[in-house]
Amino acid sequence: MKTSQDLTKHREIVLYALPTDQAVQAARYLGRLPGITVQANAAQHSIMLSYCVTDYTLQELENLLMTAGFHLDNSILQKIRRALAHYCEDVQRDNLDIPEHNIKTRDVYAKVWEHHPHGDHDDTPEELRRYL
Repeated sequence: MKTSQDLTKHREIVLYALPTDQAVQAARYLGRLPGITVQANAAQHSIMLSYCVTDYTLQELENLLMTAGFHLDNSILQKIRRALAHYCEDVQRDNLDIPEHNIKTRDVYAKVWEHHPHGDHDDTPEELRRYL
């Protein structure tokens, strides 16, 4: 079972250096959304976010910022960091929709084995088989 700590993400969004107050404005902009905690780091041109992955994804939040006119840092390192975070959050959200399997019951596997062509079945009639 997932706990709220497993679903809470702490991410950093690095913004382009100009304009210089962009991080503070972006923090104010995202801080209006419910369920998000934002802290601006003007010296590093970044914002620190905390949010639940069931409510938001990093990609959604970045898209909101870009739509509002903010410019993200597009260095190769930041692109890789963002792509990895996007992938991890997408996988986690997809996995939350999958029900947990009951691994204790063998009936499921027996049914699959019965309906799966596994090579242990011979269609030759009994009278045509040769026995030594």
